[in-house]
Amino acid sequence: MLSVLLLAFPIQGEITDWTERELAIIQSLSPQLPPLPVPPNPSNQYADDPAAAELGQLLFFDKGLSPTGTVSCATCHNPEKGWSDGLALSKGIGGTAFNAPTILNSAYGRWQFWDGRTDSLWSQALQPIEDAVEMNSSRTFALHRIANGPKLRKAWESFLGPFPDISSFKRFPQNACPPPTSSQNPFEITEPSQDPRHLAWAEMNLADQNKINESYANLGKALEAYQRKILSGPSAFDQFVAGLRKEEGGDLNALSGNAQKGLRLFVGKGNCISCHFGPQLTDGEFHNVGLSIADGVEFDDGRPTGIQKLRSEIFNGRGIYSDDSAWDSNQHLLYLFYNEHTFGAYKTPSLRNVARTAPYGHDGRFPDIESVLEFYSELPGLPPVGHREETLLPLNLNDEEKFSLIAFLKSLTGHRVPKALQGS
Repeated sequence: MLSVLLLAFPIQGEITDWTERELAIIQSLSPQLPPLPVPPNPSNQYADDPAAAELGQLLFFDKGLSPTGTVSCATCHNPEKGWSDGLALSKGIGGTAFNAPTILNSAYGRWQFWDGRTDSLWSQALQPIEDAVEMNSSRTFALHRIANGPKLRKAWESFLGPFPDISSFKRFPQNACPPPTSSQNPFEITEPSQDPRHLAWAEMNLADQNKINESYANLGKALEAYQRKILSGPSAFDQFVAGLRKEEGGDLNALSGNAQKGLRLFVGKGNCISCHFGPQLTDGEFHNVGLSIADGVEFDDGRPTGIQKLRSEIFNGRGIYSDDSAWDSNQHLLYLFYNEHTFGAYKTPSLRNVARTAPYGHDGRFPDIESVLEFYSELPGLPPVGHREETLLPLNLNDEEKFSLIAFLKSLTGHRVPKALQGS
């Protein structure tokens, strides 16, 4: 309906009366993320090691990490689909309960996953491998894959030196890993897992478990080194901002008049910048926007569960497999807490390249940008837990305003990642 109505809307002319406030805010949203340096990660000494990135790229596209040989990291983070998968709820071995967020520019984020259950890309990369509905694999299976794959093993040894001897299946079972960290209630008594992977892990001695964990952590650190290179290039919006600054390469004509009108709504009436600010166009934090539980999706309380999992995660920045576990390097973990404001809260996604990453929302309920804007225009319903972010009020957007906002959001699409990084 909206697309039909918009055919009658006139093309807007460029805006020439930007206020000082608007200009200050707009310039704070650019330049594009690169060339801004990717933040260092003290917990990963190999984060910017080229040899680690080469191994990480091979691992990212390797379906052999899954026992079925059908699922890789790229299954849910496909370069051709904005480094997501185009599905409402992602599918690996089985169906997941979440939409796969893009990994574009994820190296700039402090928390990973919708609920922030990990604090680094290397720790995040380890979890899908062992998740029952994603790869349904294990840390020993992945490491045996490297040990017995000439190309992977060569890349590993170029990066870290000789691969550890895990050839004994008696000591290092083909498919073994510990049970996942417990959920919301750390005091809940649960039945011991009967998963063969978990039973096999329990039979290993502590020294062998630690040997596997050290190598598995390095596998994740290689994957992070690769993902730190998956960065978006400059967008039309960035060219426009450079034009406002009268910088070389700037172009005030890079944004259509409609997109400029949308930008004014974004920083003004829409108040989008309350959560989507800075060059990442996200605060990187967690908010309850008041979504009801989608059909067919199990209830999840969001950030509180993420915090519990992060606290018990042995691969977090304070863990023994971190390359710098000091508090000075992990201050973000010092102030972890949850209260009534965090229940039902999920991470604010970046709006960079948003036009390429539909559908939207942690459960993928919004098929397109228009449906997202309709939700924020009306704010229907009530959340099942906690309360809606108190700064949110219905925007009451008309069709022309929605059209202008969509035009602006499309202007945030940057150059594609170089082809050399898009496959193994």
